[in-house]
Amino acid sequence: MSSLPPDQLANWMSLYAATGLCAALAGFGAAVAVGADVIRNREWNELVSLKSTALFGPRLWWRWQKRYLTATPVILAIVVYYGFSLHW
Repeated sequence: MSSLPPDQLANWMSLYAATGLCAALAGFGAAVAVGADVIRNREWNELVSLKSTALFGPRLWWRWQKRYLTATPVILAIVVYYGFSLHW
């Protein structure tokens, strides 16, 4: 197996870094949005039984996943645009 030339290796590393940065920003934005929804709706008032308390965490996780996955097309568009702007 041959190794990549230094310029192509640098391009791939910057592409992965850009993807990671976009994904981190989307994850943080999704967490802030879900947190704001929880505070605005005061959802902790609905924790009246053991079942609702046990399902609170998975419900929050599902809401975060839905918010995060809506950012996927935007992340892909940004990374593809950045990838085409690199000199290969």
